[in-house]
Amino acid sequence: MNGIDPNLWEIDHPYYAAEGNHYAVGHHNRYTSWRDFNASMLFAGDRDLNLLYRWDWHKLGHHGWCGADALYLYFILQRKAICCSAEIAITDADEAEVHAWLQECASFMGSIWEPVHDATVEAKR
Repeated sequence: MNGIDPNLWEIDHPYYAAEGNHYAVGHHNRYTSWRDFNASMLFAGDRDLNLLYRWDWHKLGHHGWCGADALYLYFILQRKAICCSAEIAITDADEAEVHAWLQECASFMGSIWEPVHDATVEAKR
């Protein structure tokens, strides 16, 4: 355990997302490691351009997953209205770095919804 509770692979998100783009071929990218993904620059940089809207960490034995451990990331490329995804071979040792990266993405997503989210939180009080 590396201080992340629960582990990222223990989180079971509702529903699912489809890899790639239903309307076009070639929008699902595969990477051999987290390092390979980070070096690619395909999804790096401006969070507005490459908006991460979902992630799923699939680990052997968790939630019925029977394949190799993999992190699936789902993006909207907002300027072009393109859905795309990445599939990354992942290890437990990558968790802290992945967690930090996901927090950065979540923080950006939160800034988009902040005015509405804050109003909703205040209304519940």
